Amino acid sequence: MKIFYIFGTVIVISSLYNKTTQQELQYNYPKKMKKVLLILVTLVSMQTSMAQQKSAFGDGEWFKFKMSYSNWLKAGNATLTVKDSELDGKDVYHVVGKGWTTGMIKWFFKVKDRYESYFDKKTMVPYKFIRNIDEGGHTKDLEIDFDQENHKAHITDKKHNTKKVVDTKPNIQDMVSTFYYLRNNLDTSKLKIGDEVRVDMFFDEENYGFKLMYLGEETIDTEFGDIESLKFRPYVMAGRVFKEEESLTLWVSKDKNKLPLRIKADLAVGSLRADLEAFKGLKHPFKVVFNN
Repeated sequence: MKIFYIFGTVIVISSLYNKTTQQELQYNYPKKMKKVLLILVTLVSMQTSMAQQKSAFGDGEWFKFKMSYSNWLKAGNATLTVKDSELDGKDVYHVVGKGWTTGMIKWFFKVKDRYESYFDKKTMVPYKFIRNIDEGGHTKDLEIDFDQENHKAHITDKKHNTKKVVDTKPNIQDMVSTFYYLRNNLDTSKLKIGDEVRVDMFFDEENYGFKLMYLGEETIDTEFGDIESLKFRPYVMAGRVFKEEESLTLWVSKDKNKLPLRIKADLAVGSLRADLEAFKGLKHPFKVVFNN
């Protein structure tokens, strides 16, 4: 499975590894680790929530995340913004996800990515998805129009000036809409530890079966205080980037907002972590645990 958002690599930790590992970081990992930051929007596209009569989010919701490598080296930021909009006469949410490297990382591997999704306010299925990225000089500029009725994805590659049509699964989600779809439709009150959640998702030019496992509840220390959270494990492809299939863990707040609080990825070398740093425009009260 391909992971979302793009993360800048880490090359400045030479004192921590032997010569072979240093060379691996400097020359190979920039190409591999760029596949991780997208976790935010997914996975960060890939959060869960309670079934609710009212939407878990609305116009004006905004999240900002900070990324760090091995819990000490700042590596980047990402944001998610929700706006009311209209597309071809349909009332939709327009979500924009941005990611970029910061600090010394950007001097080695500069990332500037933008993801956009237009999805129906009632059915939550996407009609349009945009991916415009620059990852260390590797660029893509894709626009995908979803024909949900006929199960087709019309892909326009603006960089290469090409078009193609790919068959999709019914009610297919994109990597951004998945997050919001699950926030409104998955009833976590009925989940038991070990239960799995599956969603059909489309990324670039392919269909993917996304799967994550519910791990239970946990109170975690955050920028805002101790927060009761729901813990999940998305399954990823083991290999050069991730240690094993179960290398990702994510936490969302146990309230009606279902804020994405933290994502952690254990990599072949070190670990990558994304933490919610700021937010605004929440639709429901945000609960903090106060310990006496």
